Amino acid sequence: MEFFLKSEDNDDRAIFITGNFNKWNPRDSKFELEKLDDSNYYIHIPDEQLSDEIEFKFTKGGWENVEIDKYDSITPNRKARKEDKKVQVNIEKWRLNWGPFKKEFFPTVELVDEAFYIPQLDKTRKVWALLPFDYHKSEKTYPVLYLQDAQNLFNEGSAYGNWEIDKKLALLAEYGRGELIVIAVEHGNNDRIKEYIFDNDAVTKDAEGKKYLRFITDTLKPWIDRNYRTKKDRENTGIGGSSLGGLISIYGGFLYPEVYSKLLIFSPSLWVEPENDFPMISFSNPYKIKVYLYGGRQEGSRMVGRIRLFEKSLKRLNAQKLFDFEVKTNINEQGTHQEFYWSQEFPRAVEWLFIDSLESPVKAKDELGNDIKN
Repeated sequence: MEFFLKSEDNDDRAIFITGNFNKWNPRDSKFELEKLDDSNYYIHIPDEQLSDEIEFKFTKGGWENVEIDKYDSITPNRKARKEDKKVQVNIEKWRLNWGPFKKEFFPTVELVDEAFYIPQLDKTRKVWALLPFDYHKSEKTYPVLYLQDAQNLFNEGSAYGNWEIDKKLALLAEYGRGELIVIAVEHGNNDRIKEYIFDNDAVTKDAEGKKYLRFITDTLKPWIDRNYRTKKDRENTGIGGSSLGGLISIYGGFLYPEVYSKLLIFSPSLWVEPENDFPMISFSNPYKIKVYLYGGRQEGSRMVGRIRLFEKSLKRLNAQKLFDFEVKTNINEQGTHQEFYWSQEFPRAVEWLFIDSLESPVKAKDELGNDIKN
């Protein structure tokens, strides 16, 4: 069967077709289109690889770069029959790193406290709340994700860029999947390493990670639960971060499984724990913990290897019935140790952890509010 595509929205990204014939893999090298000229592309797919009823869509290498319509909305799946033999498609626009984003869905960003007191450390810290766009117009309660390194999560002008989680939460909300509160805690600047290391004198003397986690768990979470409409139970509470922020979040989940059921772990600094020798609280009936692991192939020769070893450790503990881990790992072949790549991964992680979805990207809604499969 032949597929012809025309698009005037040109750039250097390759175009792929994905669908029910390749398990909706958005970057399958076997299904990359041939570029005929600046605006026209082509691919032939053998009939034996197709079912009679074909569902498909085009991407520029990932769901964050999927085709969209002229109103910047994600398009429903395209459909064809194998007997058609030939399909012609016109595409007006493409997403770029999940954008563009619709302002009406942006979360409400509130400064919880300019100087939230940390009794465990006798320090203060700036804490932010990102609330769903309709939070103040509803009576709903929401799950909560506690994230480290707030300086790099959404604030423009941060030294290394930012995750743009405000934009990504807007994207999720646009498709009815953004009912989530994010509590962002700024790091301690010169004390960041000390506060994000649990107990390792080889890395830093007098590590304060234990005290920091008690602050998040015993002080900050109860305050947030009293002052915002949260779902307080562990099933609706997660913790996460990147690099050292990801590392301390692993400790948080393992030491307080009765509090956190979801771990968002991006490019964790596992070199601190090369033997994966994390302390864990053991219960006769293990708590189920969902762990989303992400790393980039270009982050250094050991990043992916350490993530894979950590993943195996979790699965081994799960097989031994000592713990109940559900693990999803995504490795970006182009990924470096940068906020840009964590930004791309954030919607996928949130969706899998909190929406319990196995598909990317977020599901669109039709005019009747029904899910449109992407």
